[in-house]
Amino acid sequence: MAKKDTGRQVIASNKKARHDYHIVDTYEAGLALMGTEVKSLRMGRASLVDGFCQFTNGELWLENVYIPEYLAGSWTNHAARRRRKLLLHRTEMDKIEQKTRESGFTIVPLSLYFVDGKRVKVEIAVARGKKEYDKRQALREKQDNREAQRAMRYKNLG
Repeated sequence: MAKKDTGRQVIASNKKARHDYHIVDTYEAGLALMGTEVKSLRMGRASLVDGFCQFTNGELWLENVYIPEYLAGSWTNHAARRRRKLLLHRTEMDKIEQKTRESGFTIVPLSLYFVDGKRVKVEIAVARGKKEYDKRQALREKQDNREAQRAMRYKNLG
């Protein structure tokens, strides 16, 4: 049999997190989901915008991530914003917990995706919040780079 494509099939991404935070470390974690949640994700319906992660009793939980109810679901449907357990190795969880004990660090979800078309994974990041002037400076640098690329393109064409 031929090997399947091992790429990611991205369901949702949190672009605002990359704008609002300095990303320090990233980790890939599994999610403990119900069947109707997986079916809803297969339809491409999810939002990570207000999501965050938090430790409770030594376990890492994904909170406030919106996965809408499955349309064809019955009374067994899930709650749309329920807490979901993240599945990580203990050593990774210890590193993350140690980092978040330092002031100013938080854990935010960056993207939600399928791996090998089967398993749902979430990319989480240990991050520090940006100040307002950092955000403006990043936007200014991005715009300057874009203008420089545009100028180089016109110079090469003409």
